[in-house]
Amino acid sequence: MINQLPRWVWTGAWALAFIAGIVNVVGLLGFEHQAITHLTGTTSLFGAALATFHGAHALHLLAVLVSFVAGTALSGFMIQDSTLKLGHSYGFALALESALLALAVPLLNRHSHLGDYFASCACGLQNAMATTYSGSVVRTTHVSGMFTDLGIFIGHRLRGLPVNTRRLSLCLIIISGFLCGGIVGAYVFEKLAYATLFIPATGTGLAAVAYSLYQLRHSRGVRV
Repeated sequence: MINQLPRWVWTGAWALAFIAGIVNVVGLLGFEHQAITHLTGTTSLFGAALATFHGAHALHLLAVLVSFVAGTALSGFMIQDSTLKLGHSYGFALALESALLALAVPLLNRHSHLGDYFASCACGLQNAMATTYSGSVVRTTHVSGMFTDLGIFIGHRLRGLPVNTRRLSLCLIIISGFLCGGIVGAYVFEKLAYATLFIPATGTGLAAVAYSLYQLRHSRGVRV
């Protein structure tokens, strides 16, 4: 369960949440003011566009939704399991996320909606990479669930009920990572605009290389 999470999972969760925070704030500050890392608001806007017969906008929002799901499908195809554990194709998945984010930059610079779709696909891929670990849900591209759990913990504490402090710590780690990513992303966006996405693209690319090297050493029996 959550108490068995190794340190690399905690570090990775913060880093991926940080990356998602940057991506989402870039989308919100961009020309479409489009949330990218989660689908709640996008689904609501899609419904509103359908209700008001704004066909072109509805198609755009539908494409964002489909792109995110396509990313999760890619993750499912490559990793073939919902439980995070070593030995799967996480290195390739991270490399693909890096490529998608990097490709989104020139497209967004031209105000092409394809940039939103590439970024949304990258976030779907990331969110599906580590859906569960030891029975505990780990989401890194949105924090609604983390804030919900945080509120539940507060309520339990007020009632004098026991609280899983490790789960609480994981929630706070992901929330802080996402928030810090948003702060950094907003600051850098003022200077670099859409090139800000090269930060998460580089981060996931380096993570892919590091993971692949770790897997190589692990497969050779080298102790790390």
